[in-house]
Amino acid sequence: MNLEGHMSIQYNADEILSMAEQVERNGDRFYHLAAEKQSDREAAATFLRLAGMEQDHLKVFSDMRAALSDEERKPVTFDPYDEDSLYLRAAADRTIFDVTADPAKKLTGTETMGQVLAIGIAAEKDSIVFYTGMKDMVPARLGRDRIEAIIREELSHFATLSGMVAETR
Repeated sequence: MNLEGHMSIQYNADEILSMAEQVERNGDRFYHLAAEKQSDREAAATFLRLAGMEQDHLKVFSDMRAALSDEERKPVTFDPYDEDSLYLRAAADRTIFDVTADPAKKLTGTETMGQVLAIGIAAEKDSIVFYTGMKDMVPARLGRDRIEAIIREELSHFATLSGMVAETR
């Protein structure tokens, strides 16, 4: 991959956690809208359960962000050749995926269940990639282990949605 001409990006823990909060707000909005547009009561209940988990994740990131020290709010420069931070640049540049894009905006109410699930699965995959790289940039004292727990929950969301796809076939 040719990265010449790219400048290193500056992010601090505050900005990274702010992006994570937006990802969770978007997930919550998506699952609530998916539930509203769902006639199958069991599927609607599953979407609402997933929305609740996204709300819990938002609180975790919000609490972590509130606990940041002034030092942790200062810009940190990431080496653009460091593979662990490439996805952050991709998210920031929106060249590969945009973790802050609102998947709920893709719902018009005319989608099939399969289409709704595909949108949710794509959003979950992007958030898993983002959080996996992000966890190494969040200070351990703030609870890096909480980010790992959120990654596991996002993986369970992915599995839940994938299972629902299998049931709709």
